[in-house]
Amino acid sequence: MYKFKPCRLLLITCIGLQLSGLHVNKLDAHELRTQRNDENPSPPVSPAPPSILPSVTLQSCPSDVKALTTLLLRDLPSYANRVIQRSRRLDRTVDTFSYVLVAGNPEFEPLTLGPGGYSNPASVANAEPPQQVFLTTLERQYNRGKAIYTQHYHWLFLTQTSDGWRLALMFSRIGSSSGERPPTPPRESSDGTIGQAVKIWLRDCRAGAIRAS
Repeated sequence: MYKFKPCRLLLITCIGLQLSGLHVNKLDAHELRTQRNDENPSPPVSPAPPSILPSVTLQSCPSDVKALTTLLLRDLPSYANRVIQRSRRLDRTVDTFSYVLVAGNPEFEPLTLGPGGYSNPASVANAEPPQQVFLTTLERQYNRGKAIYTQHYHWLFLTQTSDGWRLALMFSRIGSSSGERPPTPPRESSDGTIGQAVKIWLRDCRAGAIRAS
């Protein structure tokens, strides 16, 4: 039979004693934690409070152009101002950007289009004839600390396609709020601030992401 040498036997004996002491210490610590938990129980966890956010009802685009325009006029200032904020340059020392305050005065009586006045883009060539919508926006601009108000007159051509309403074309004129100066000549403004805002709003409308009235 193999015999341990005294030094090796002493080393194994010391390691065994240390392991036994470690096991006892772990048991004592566990018993101490259990005793403390019994003396100081944790408070009960209360359920999370119900959400207090109001529910929002969404809707898709109305098929009627007048109902569509009513919703558009309600949201157009906020959409236009977001377009303005995204286009602002942060390094400008003087802020001369306009802010859209209100949109209104809708009219739906179409104007007679002369030759070359309007032609359907290729993307909507097979769509229904465009619906003409006229609306006005009131905008405010600060120049050297002075507020300047202007009225903008917009002529929209809206087309009803297979997937919803789209902006085919748009013209705008600018006039003073006091009426002292005549409006500027019409200009194509599909990619202007209001034109972009209308396109984004119609996109959300087609996606059913417009707040119901």
